[in-house]
Amino acid sequence: MAFDRISRRHFFYGSLLAGAIPAAGFGSTPSLKALGYKSPNEKLNIASIGAGGKAENDIHGCAPTENMVALCDVDDKQAAKIYKEFEKPPKYKDFRKMLDKEGKGIDAVIVTIPDHMHATAALHCMERGKHVYVQKPLCRTVKEAHMLMDAANKYKVATQMG
Repeated sequence: MAFDRISRRHFFYGSLLAGAIPAAGFGSTPSLKALGYKSPNEKLNIASIGAGGKAENDIHGCAPTENMVALCDVDDKQAAKIYKEFEKPPKYKDFRKMLDKEGKGIDAVIVTIPDHMHATAALHCMERGKHVYVQKPLCRTVKEAHMLMDAANKYKVATQMG
């Protein structure tokens, strides 16, 4: 038999090496950028819907390694600590206006607002092609869960629930 000559180890290493070479070239930078790959050295531009309370922890989790480009909270008093700490990013009260004005400069959005608005805000972000991190609970109904799953697939965005 011809298969007796190929060990499992050789088969594994061969398939591993074949998968390591991208289809658009042999690992060259221009070919990887053409496929949409980002360098690990590039920072993401993150916006936060919610800036006080639990959102403060989420923002502090992202800020050391990523760019915070916009903050949104309906309660200025609750968000005052974060607003003082992050003076540079623009502040908004309405996340829809934030997404409309800052949308081109945002890669991903943190959603940490009252539970009944999680699905609504996440859906607005996904429709604009933004990756989303949503605090739990992701949604309130099974229908909302299906809507979010369909939107994530349709707009090809990464989503995660905290």
